[in-house]
Amino acid sequence: MSTLSVFPAHVSGFDRRTAGAAMAFAPLVGVLLGGIAAMVLAGAQWAAGPGPLACVLAVGALAVLTRGLHLDGLADLADGFGSARPADAALEIMRRSDIGPFGVATLILTILLQVTALAGLGGDAPLALAAACVTGRLALTWACREGVPPARPQGLGAAVAGTVGRGTALAVTAAVLTAAALAGLIGLTTPGAPGGQSAADGQLPLALGGVGQVAVLPLAVLAGLGAAWWLRRRAVRRLGGVTGDVLGALVETATTAALVTCAVLL
Repeated sequence: MSTLSVFPAHVSGFDRRTAGAAMAFAPLVGVLLGGIAAMVLAGAQWAAGPGPLACVLAVGALAVLTRGLHLDGLADLADGFGSARPADAALEIMRRSDIGPFGVATLILTILLQVTALAGLGGDAPLALAAACVTGRLALTWACREGVPPARPQGLGAAVAGTVGRGTALAVTAAVLTAAALAGLIGLTTPGAPGGQSAADGQLPLALGGVGQVAVLPLAVLAGLGAAWWLRRRAVRRLGGVTGDVLGALVETATTAALVTCAVLL
């Protein structure tokens, strides 16, 4: 809780077993953060109507709730990759407090993608945002599974890398996908229905491309995990393992990919 959000958590001791449990339960923090951001979005939509303003406020709320750490990690990783330097030099660039042009461009594009995707979802945006936030934290569960090495001997990456068993990651993912399917079944509006009729009203037609409403959010979760898997694999090859910055970048990448998927399918 205290690592992934602004909310404090008092822990008497910290070891790799605790780290593994924390990364396994990371999606629950996503539920909390996504719920708050979804309420901000829904409230802003009610007050000002659907549009970019409400979406910017929601994305901004997430940045505040996470101290901007995940966005900072995304920018640092972009600078490290963009430097085209060897692993040690790239890690040193990522450790610096400043942000270079690659980081700035990546942040701008990522935030624009998130806001634009949310703006195109209308009344479905709050639920999609909550699901995307959970997906971002589920990416951490997989990034910290057994067999994923740390890039440095110290730091957050070294503390959590390799602490989650494959079986645990699969079980957590199954729970998230089930919850996403149920949420989509109940909460998503029916495509093309007059007056924004919801799935709970008893009509469950197929969405674009023959994708049922019940499958939209699970597909978004899987798309987010796929994007995070690709980035994590590249980071391990490029840097030798994961770091705190890599983990933050994975959160933002998975969140953005999930939102874009929802915008395409809904």
